[in-house]
Amino acid sequence: MLRLRAFRPSNDKIVKIQLHPTHPWLVTADASDRVSVWNWEHRQVIYELKAGGVDERRLVGAKLEKLAEGESETKGKSTEAMRGGSVQQVNFYDDDVRFWQLWRNRSAAAEAPSAASTVTSAFSSPAPSTKGRHFLVICCVNKAIFLDLVTMRGRDVPKQELDNKSLICMEFLCRSTTGDGPPLVAFGGSDGVIRVLSMISWKLVRRYTGGHKGSISCLMTFMASSGEALLVSGGSDGLLVLWSADHGQDSRELVPKLSLKAHDGGVVAVELSRVIGGAPQLITIGADKTLAIWDTISFKELRRIKPVPKLACHSVASWCHPRAPNLDILTCVKDSHIWAIEHPTYSALTRPLCELSSLIPPQVLAPNKKLRVYCMVAHPLQPHLVATGTNIGVIVSEFDARSIPAVGPIPTPTGNREHSAIFVVERELKLLNFQLSNTPNPSLGSNGSLSETGKYRGDLGEPLQVKQMKKHISTPVPHDSYSVLSVSSSGKYLSIVWPDIPHFTVYKVSDWSVVDSGSARLLAWDTCRDRFAILESALPPRIPIIPKGGSSRKAKEAAAAAAQAAAVAASAASAASVQVRILLDDGTSNILMRSIGGRSEPVIGLHGGALLGVAYRTSRRISPVAATAISTIQSMPLSGFGSSGLSSFTTLDDGFNSHKSPAEAAPQNFQLYSWETFQPVGGLLPHPEWTAWDQTVEYCAFAYQQYIVISSLRPQYRYLGDVAIPYATGAVWHRRQLFVATPTTIECVFVDAGVAAIDIETRKRKEEMKMKEAQARAVAEHGDLALIAVDGLQSATQERIPLRPPMLQVVRLASFQHAPSVPPYLTLPKQTKVDGDDSAMPREIEEKKVNEIAVGGGGVSVAVTRFPTEQKRPVGPLVVVGVRDGVLWLIDRYMCAHALSLNHPGIRCRCLAAYGDAVSAVKWASRLGREHHDDLAQFMMGMGYATEALHLPGISKRLEFDLAMQSNDLKRALQCLLTMSNSRDIGQDGIGLDLNDILNITAKKENIVEAVQGIVKFAREFLDLIDAADATAQVDIAREALKRLAAAGSVKGALQGHELRGLALCLANHGELTRLNVCTGIFLHFLAC
Repeated sequence: MLRLRAFRPSNDKIVKIQLHPTHPWLVTADASDRVSVWNWEHRQVIYELKAGGVDERRLVGAKLEKLAEGESETKGKSTEAMRGGSVQQVNFYDDDVRFWQLWRNRSAAAEAPSAASTVTSAFSSPAPSTKGRHFLVICCVNKAIFLDLVTMRGRDVPKQELDNKSLICMEFLCRSTTGDGPPLVAFGGSDGVIRVLSMISWKLVRRYTGGHKGSISCLMTFMASSGEALLVSGGSDGLLVLWSADHGQDSRELVPKLSLKAHDGGVVAVELSRVIGGAPQLITIGADKTLAIWDTISFKELRRIKPVPKLACHSVASWCHPRAPNLDILTCVKDSHIWAIEHPTYSALTRPLCELSSLIPPQVLAPNKKLRVYCMVAHPLQPHLVATGTNIGVIVSEFDARSIPAVGPIPTPTGNREHSAIFVVERELKLLNFQLSNTPNPSLGSNGSLSETGKYRGDLGEPLQVKQMKKHISTPVPHDSYSVLSVSSSGKYLSIVWPDIPHFTVYKVSDWSVVDSGSARLLAWDTCRDRFAILESALPPRIPIIPKGGSSRKAKEAAAAAAQAAAVAASAASAASVQVRILLDDGTSNILMRSIGGRSEPVIGLHGGALLGVAYRTSRRISPVAATAISTIQSMPLSGFGSSGLSSFTTLDDGFNSHKSPAEAAPQNFQLYSWETFQPVGGLLPHPEWTAWDQTVEYCAFAYQQYIVISSLRPQYRYLGDVAIPYATGAVWHRRQLFVATPTTIECVFVDAGVAAIDIETRKRKEEMKMKEAQARAVAEHGDLALIAVDGLQSATQERIPLRPPMLQVVRLASFQHAPSVPPYLTLPKQTKVDGDDSAMPREIEEKKVNEIAVGGGGVSVAVTRFPTEQKRPVGPLVVVGVRDGVLWLIDRYMCAHALSLNHPGIRCRCLAAYGDAVSAVKWASRLGREHHDDLAQFMMGMGYATEALHLPGISKRLEFDLAMQSNDLKRALQCLLTMSNSRDIGQDGIGLDLNDILNITAKKENIVEAVQGIVKFAREFLDLIDAADATAQVDIAREALKRLAAAGSVKGALQGHELRGLALCLANHGELTRLNVCTGIFLHFLAC
């Protein structure tokens, strides 16, 4: 279930923490007011400063900057020399933070059935406001520090500029409709007033007054279902106050919209919770040790609980993870746990999600020291990552990053534009119908798919508009725990597995009747027929938890019971067998094989496909850290992932054991079996995390932690290569395209097996076997005379098949990061400040930005970029549905469908070629800039479409020659070679070109010198063309090429020895004795030298 992703020890307790949404950055503040920015992925400290006092490095740097810019020394005390005081809050701010903050608010508001159309419409990306800068914002009592992590330049805003009131908290504001406008930051003051500061003019632009009687402890923006942007504040007076966050250009004081009593003793924190199919909710925690949930429409209290008795919560986070579908809220108190609240508006059960002391290395925690958590934050875009600040350092925990939402896509009937998927919410089975809205079909080759700015829709980071509807299915679901959904190859059957129960059920999609069910923890489908394999398993006994404290006799009894239960569980697991069942046309289920494989090791994974993959548990030594973690989590039914019964927490990574041997890192414990004979196929392989098989049984992909192995299956199994896509969670084949989802990106891998010598041999053997079978049948039917007719059909000449290496090309389609923009200080001269605006950009410079679209002949809009800009990846774990209607469909953890555009010509041409429609790919290439035609032609040549690639109008002559040679168009290859070498007039009759004429060249024949030099430059290509023409009996082409090469060979020193040798053989072969004599003389002179 969990593992340690990163750990950074600290001598002081960490009291403030925040994660960047797109970069692997984490900012912390300790009790001594030291702020650190840490790259948790690479374990590197990016920046450190002493924010509470005076940081000498920043002070010296600020003075040097002023001297470099020619500014005189100020008489007063600089803001960098002022003491910051206690650090109250730390955060990042850039275009990524701004975009995802607005996206979170809009997506939560759009869930409500009564949401306004402005909220449910497609979300357009706001204009860049920080221009490539990444701000670290530190809110101290006496000042706010804005530090640019790119240039390391800072701006300190003292509290004197904010009415001389202490700063307690902060929040960034933006417009609700477009998100445009200057970046604003709101500071909660000690006097109960919220002051808004412009990050452009660095002036106070607004005040929110009259809401609180004490200090303001927390601020948060959110969006109501009506589309109005709201700011909510919590104060030490226990009030929760709502304000309008839609800011205009005027500076005025605003009064609260609503005020209500939330907590006795003060509000500690407020959090936004997205509810599937409902309006967003607010979660508040207070000093009265309670947690309250509020409705954002009526603003009434829905539920109030005490998560941990006698301890007050200091952190809260909304959580939605597919591995634990019933846990909606995470919270922390000053102990060593992360607590989770199950069904907060119903049962509201609180249980420990993990015990953090079991994750860290034992040597880090002193024997008499207890771990305490002081702050916690969940990653806003990757819910499997949770960071905690403790008294010993920063702990980044990872909760089953491979788990995906419980969704099963159903195949779409031909001609139907509405697509469907089945998902499970609690104990309800629901149908999700989705399709593109009434917009021009992106698969059509019209200019209607262009936006008003000339760019292709979907290439600006703007998502395509999707129309979707959720329907309830009356068939009940027996369990509400973690489930795995999968669909049979025909789409007629849907299976649901609850690994924690364990139980499985197979439904018939047409009427949702149950056709099979039983006790199983794993299930895998065959991709060719409606049959599946299950791992039968009995319910293992729950291992009792050893109570803390109590008598030693009770502890010994509990330990003995735990050991006995563990032995029973191990015996049950080892006795479980893999069983294969088939579903007949009448819907009945029959057992084909009761037990596959004769191995004694327990089965830990099943993977379906054209072959059945079975993973076995190997004997591995368990470290004390892993044993402690396992014993801690035993009370939680969280075992199993997808098609694997091995929990994520059993592959524990303590952050210090990265130097593993290959044998230990990848044991050979995965065996493939035939669905027909149930016999092993090949030897043992390393156990993949998941497998993906092409529907046409031509390709397969095995995913490992750091890479994906891709192989071809026809005419025989052959390894093609691996692509470095780490931490992939799932993929779908679409002909020769593999669409892969990772926790942060969406990738497309274009695959072609090429042509290998062993493939040709295999085809020949198969053809010989077919011919022998045909002869045997003919002899059996008609006697020996039939052999004459059979042999007579084999008079066709053997076609020469050129070899072609395999091709793997990876294109990133979507990611979390904002489109990169160039910082203004790198591209613009220093501008004079106008009214304090230090980021003013002249309009004429804005207009000189490079346009993404050029206009080609015939008024066709042409994309000048090779690939589109990366689109925005949907948040959280995803299920890759596949390509339908010319777009890539995805479904997220909130059961919402998303569409990624594949309409950019650079992508569309490749998709068409990979699908097999090379003619349409060439037609679509007219919309791609000609400077990218060489790259596209190389791709098509790798896909086996050299002949079609010759029709691309923008390819270079050098590539055109290679394509013509591959497609056996030797006449065109000769013309390209003559053009490249500038030798059309060389070797022709009557030109007067003999040895003396070339050696005694005059100034009027400079073009002949250039031609000879060109022939020498492409001598290897001339010889290859002659060989290809001789092999195909195209004498005229060979003779034309030979004339030019012989003319160049007549010049002493022009050709190398091996080239002269090849020329001599060609001349002899063609009977050119006169030219052969000249060439032989030069060759002998070359040997003599």
